[in-house]
Amino acid sequence: AVKEAEEWNTGEGMLKWQSCFDCGQQFHGVVLVALGWAAWKTYLGRPHADEFRDMSVGVLGRALRPSRPGEALPVLEANLDLLRRYWSNDELSILNAQGNLANCLDDVGRLDEAVVLKRRVYARRVATLGVSHEETIVSGLSVTNSLTQLSLFEESKTLVRNQLLPEARRSLGA
Repeated sequence: AVKEAEEWNTGEGMLKWQSCFDCGQQFHGVVLVALGWAAWKTYLGRPHADEFRDMSVGVLGRALRPSRPGEALPVLEANLDLLRRYWSNDELSILNAQGNLANCLDDVGRLDEAVVLKRRVYARRVATLGVSHEETIVSGLSVTNSLTQLSLFEESKTLVRNQLLPEARRSLGA
């Protein structure tokens, strides 16, 4: 654990499974999937409550999602379950895991479930980070995307016009 803590921001920690340390480019495609499996296999033998074991499950789920969302869904559900069980006080990590799960639900066509979860994530981000935080605005845009996919155009436009766009202009600049 000490080694992982020392390597955290050096490109040798969990980040090594997601982006190239030399050039900073995010891995994608089959390379990302292969590294996702490698991350999971590397930390699999650790105790269930090990932070790096849980993070490797998240890395695998995020790696599978773009090309194999059906396979990613149970992995992302397991990641969220582990976070809730062992790190229930880490609300931001739980929100990130819920957002990943909601996006995967979108990918597999479970739009109604996705929008419910996205709304919950957005509401918690508003409560914890504030309405003008960049992550809150991105979560809100994810909600509008789902609303649009469900043909709930008026609700989507209202959220963008009355809340997201004014806050984005104010906090991020226009």
